[in-house]
Amino acid sequence: MNTYAVIETGGKQYRVEQGTSLLVDRLSAKEGEKVALRAVMFRDKEVVLGAKDLEKVKVEATVTEHLRGEKIKVFKYKPKKGYRRRAGHRSELTKLEVTEVKLLSRKPAAAKEEKPVAAEKPAAKAEPTAKPAAATKPAAKKAPVKKPAAKAKKPAAKKPAAKKTSAAKKPAAKAKKPAAKPASKAKSAKKDD
Repeated sequence: MNTYAVIETGGKQYRVEQGTSLLVDRLSAKEGEKVALRAVMFRDKEVVLGAKDLEKVKVEATVTEHLRGEKIKVFKYKPKKGYRRRAGHRSELTKLEVTEVKLLSRKPAAAKEEKPVAAEKPAAKAEPTAKPAAATKPAAKKAPVKKPAAKAKKPAAKKPAAKKTSAAKKPAAKAKKPAAKPASKAKSAKKDD
């Protein structure tokens, strides 16, 4: 019975065994680096699908090379409209060589980040020694500032009006005389009598 795992990378799933090589979407790792892949399923003597059990599955691969996929020609066309668009696409790929697929007896420890302690000590020495009482007391922690959840937008500040140059010097337009129609209606009313 073969031991294999189904891994997920780049939104796609691949079936891998030890010694398998596969092409996946471009990974940020450099050539020769080891990469841990996320298992979605593992099969040995029994099938492992549970999230807690899958944390014990170790799938490790080595980045063999970075390459580009085959060129795909894209052509869009709408008949009788004069619409034609031509484009091309080449996928950025990474070739992986699977080195290890196994189920561990317990969950692997998370990697810890080491903080540089030496950088903090010189800063403490740089402080003047005039206040020894303040140095021995732990610094009071400031309460985090709470931001309001949803703030109404403030109206935009009004900009000062632009200075009018030539438009302000022009005289105002003359008022139009009322139309002559009301007068003509009055004359036509007299003729009807």
